Amino acid sequence: MTLPLRPSQALKLWHDVNLDLVRDEDQDLSARQTAILLTIYLEPPPHTVRGLARKLGVTKPAITRALDTMGKMDLVARRRDDADRRNVVVQRTVKGALYVERLGDLIVSRSRDLPR
Repeated sequence: MTLPLRPSQALKLWHDVNLDLVRDEDQDLSARQTAILLTIYLEPPPHTVRGLARKLGVTKPAITRALDTMGKMDLVARRRDDADRRNVVVQRTVKGALYVERLGDLIVSRSRDLPR
C-alpha cells in the first residue's frame, strides 16, 4: 500500500533525484529530454517526431534537438519510416532502457529516504 506524499515530500524527492542525476558522471538530461525519454520508454511504440511533438505540446524542431542530444548519448535511435518516408520513427536502445531502469531504481531508493 502506498501513502500519498505531501507536497514538501514530493519536492524533496524530486530535488534529491535530480541532485543524484546531476552529480552522476553521465551527462544529465533536461526536463524536456527526460519527458521525451520517459514517453518513449513508458508508452507503447511506435513513436514519431510528429507524435512526440503533439503529445508534449512542443514544436518538431524542439523534439529533434532533444533527440539529437539523446541520440549522441545512445539513449534513442531514429530511422525513416519505410511506409511513409516523411515520418521519423524514434526507437528504444539498450542503453536507454538501462538509463530509464536506473532512474526508476533511483526514485524508489530516494523515496525510502523520505521522512514519514
